[in-house]
Amino acid sequence: MSSNEEAEGRPLASYRTLDIAVAIFFLIVCAIVMTDSLRLGISWKPNEGPMPGLFPFYIVVAMGIASIINLAKALPHTEDGGETAVTSVGLGRMAAIFVPAVIFVLATNFIGIYVSAAIYIGSFMVFFGKFPVWKAAVISLAIAIVNFMMFEVWFLVPLPKGPLEAALGY
Repeated sequence: MSSNEEAEGRPLASYRTLDIAVAIFFLIVCAIVMTDSLRLGISWKPNEGPMPGLFPFYIVVAMGIASIINLAKALPHTEDGGETAVTSVGLGRMAAIFVPAVIFVLATNFIGIYVSAAIYIGSFMVFFGKFPVWKAAVISLAIAIVNFMMFEVWFLVPLPKGPLEAALGY
């Protein structure tokens, strides 16, 4: 393995492979939404308007056509399609962003969006931005407090809250 391959990581998938996988994924999603839209109804009722499945149905028809076009473009072997799209190092970098985001979303259900956001922002500042812990704590708490004031107090938009907000009477 050359030093360049070691720095960039082992190739995992080509652009062609990813294009095909994404097109097939979206075609499956289109089939699911189309089926449910048909169940809900896709016609226009006189004196009532569109049935619930009308707009989702036509949106996924367009999405399905685009996916079929992308699939047709990706199927032939071309030099461009054979280029490496994802390496092991790149996948690790993507996971370092994606996994904490998923944890943030899941944590929102248990500890609320404001506490989750403070932890999420502070963690990114410390681990990726290399900020001192005290700066990350001050900034992430300030952002959470400003967001809390803006949504809960000024705009009166309730967002998911956890035990801390409940203890504060919200």
